[in-house]
Amino acid sequence: MDFQLNEDQRAIADMAGGLFADFCTDERMRAFDTASQPFMADLWGQCVETGLHGLAIPEEAGGLGLGMTELMLVLEAQGRALAPVPLWRHQLAAATLARFGGAAGVETAQAAASNSLLITLALDGLASSRPVGLRLTRSGDGFRLDGVASAVPLGAEVCRALLLAQGEAGVCLVSVDLRAPAGIDKVPGVFTNGEPVADLRFDGFALGADAVLPPAALAWLEPRAIAALAALQLGVSAEQVRRTVGYVSERRQFDRAIGSFQAVQMSLADAHIAIEALRSALWQLVYRLDVGLPTAPEALATRYLACETGHSVGHKAQHVHGGIGVDLTYPIHRYLYWSRALGLALGGPAATLERLGDWLADNDTLGWKYDLEENPTL
Repeated sequence: MDFQLNEDQRAIADMAGGLFADFCTDERMRAFDTASQPFMADLWGQCVETGLHGLAIPEEAGGLGLGMTELMLVLEAQGRALAPVPLWRHQLAAATLARFGGAAGVETAQAAASNSLLITLALDGLASSRPVGLRLTRSGDGFRLDGVASAVPLGAEVCRALLLAQGEAGVCLVSVDLRAPAGIDKVPGVFTNGEPVADLRFDGFALGADAVLPPAALAWLEPRAIAALAALQLGVSAEQVRRTVGYVSERRQFDRAIGSFQAVQMSLADAHIAIEALRSALWQLVYRLDVGLPTAPEALATRYLACETGHSVGHKAQHVHGGIGVDLTYPIHRYLYWSRALGLALGGPAATLERLGDWLADNDTLGWKYDLEENPTL
């Protein structure tokens, strides 16, 4: 069995890696930190020109119609460079609307593919035990939206958002035009990694019937969002380790490079193993997504590993760097900020394990259920 990338996939990965490396040097990232821009506009323009912004948008909506494998390669490269552009949310939101949003959804996806419309999405309510903050109720021929969507990425800058709402039949996705003149109050803020976010407060906001997507939309989108966040986490963590190895190879203590100390070597070896475990889980997930296989446990396992890897690798990298790791003039701190932000977006390991445990309890395909009264030691 051939597990290698094909020629087109290698070309996409190389192009993305080169583009992000050119635009996201340490010097340019320092300048961006103080630029008060929502994202790197010139880099986003290059993403649009090269088609990276529309990899996952279907061809009938003007995108390239490629799979999650190709998007994963681009997002891993984005994570390595910490490239501040809204790649995955924009195109996965557009792809969801193209597939499940009817004619209006296809039109919106076409606008996203042409870059005349920016879209974001927020799925944080699925990644934690917190209740969804928006309530959807029927109102005439349409719906009414009330409540708060917290920390929506680029919520004050983009034109449209896919948000979670609690409806009569459960949690669903709603497509909201954020340019509406009334019914929305936006409270801007900044997330852990410097990304602009906004609390969106809705008070009797009117939605048409076609703005509420069917349940299949959320089931389709969630594992792909997990894969996208995990790919970013993989890139962030891998670059953290690469930079840390370079640092410990040069930093000397007791007339020796600190990388020669066994404790440092073991710490970085553990980080490498965690990264490769995440890579294997992510590859399995995107493969199953691309060939149409079920992905519920694979998505949750990948989410858990992404949370754990981001936390453990970030901790080890900062610990080995010592005091310089918290110096804002030194670049390694940005990787810690990103890994923590991605961990928050993924929901943390505890909530993920709880959902995975529920899935295992409900899908006992291997007969792993025991009567604790008959087997008290298990």
